Amino acid sequence: MNKPIPLHKHGFPASRLVLGCMGLGGSWDQEPYTAEHVKQAHEAVEAALSAGINMFDHANIYTKGKAEQVFGQVLKERPDLRERIIIQSKCGIRFEEAGVPGRYDFSKEHIEASVDGILSRLGIETLDILLLHRPDPLMEPEEVAEAFQRLHEAGKVRAFGVSNMSAAQIRFLQSAIRQPLIANQLEMSLLKLDWLDAGVHLNQPQGTGVSFPEGTMEYCRMEHIQIQAWSPLARGLFTGGDLSGQPESVRAAAALVSRMAEQKDVSPEAIVLAFLLRHPAGIQPVIGTVRPERIRACGEAERVTLTREEWYSLYVASRGRTMP
Repeated sequence: MNKPIPLHKHGFPASRLVLGCMGLGGSWDQEPYTAEHVKQAHEAVEAALSAGINMFDHANIYTKGKAEQVFGQVLKERPDLRERIIIQSKCGIRFEEAGVPGRYDFSKEHIEASVDGILSRLGIETLDILLLHRPDPLMEPEEVAEAFQRLHEAGKVRAFGVSNMSAAQIRFLQSAIRQPLIANQLEMSLLKLDWLDAGVHLNQPQGTGVSFPEGTMEYCRMEHIQIQAWSPLARGLFTGGDLSGQPESVRAAAALVSRMAEQKDVSPEAIVLAFLLRHPAGIQPVIGTVRPERIRACGEAERVTLTREEWYSLYVASRGRTMP
């Protein structure tokens, strides 16, 4: 598990796991955060640090900005912390407002204003990494490039990346941007297997139902783009979650995860995450829990080494069918 990952090549000594902060700050409304929410954030951050996690993932929309606010309060109360961690945030999603539907916005005005808001809420001067949250069909690469250049020159953002984008979309965007795009965050887990099936089912009839864009994994690996996995624990389905109504493949995979965890004396969360860590792309799982005990359970993943046979056993169990 000590193999360098792409972010290391870009000067970020990031941990293999990232703590996703979407669960901080309370509810997704305009209610103010409370002292209890700040306490929860402190406990989550401390649990992450104790598990060896030094990277934290935000987005300007998480709990309507309150996730960044409570994290900013943690930084204010622990001034030594900022230099020890890597902070990443995202922008580009806009909520429904005044009769205008929810939408995506990669205009330079929105990107720059979003970063100013992120920095203000976090109480920091520089964001380590900014990701564009979801592809905007109206994206103009040159306009994004202008925003990125201004943010970089002003010292507001050190590096840039994307989320939920294909290789073609990244290449198109990169054609205009001076700075390298260094990360791509995608949904990947033992449940969400399109990222694997896209390659396995190439030129196979089973591949017609696979939605993952062909070549994206390979492109990111060749260009040293850090692949980050959101929802890597698949909402807890394999780690004690409610399996009622789930297909037999999910039940079988959950049972296998439980047996492996017992055999290796680790948490089920560690097995599920080790499935991602075993892949040679150097995937960074972004865990979304804010419960300290579960964060620490996730931290056990780096102690797990899955053999090729164990990895394929998990893959095939969750697929629910043999390899083609």
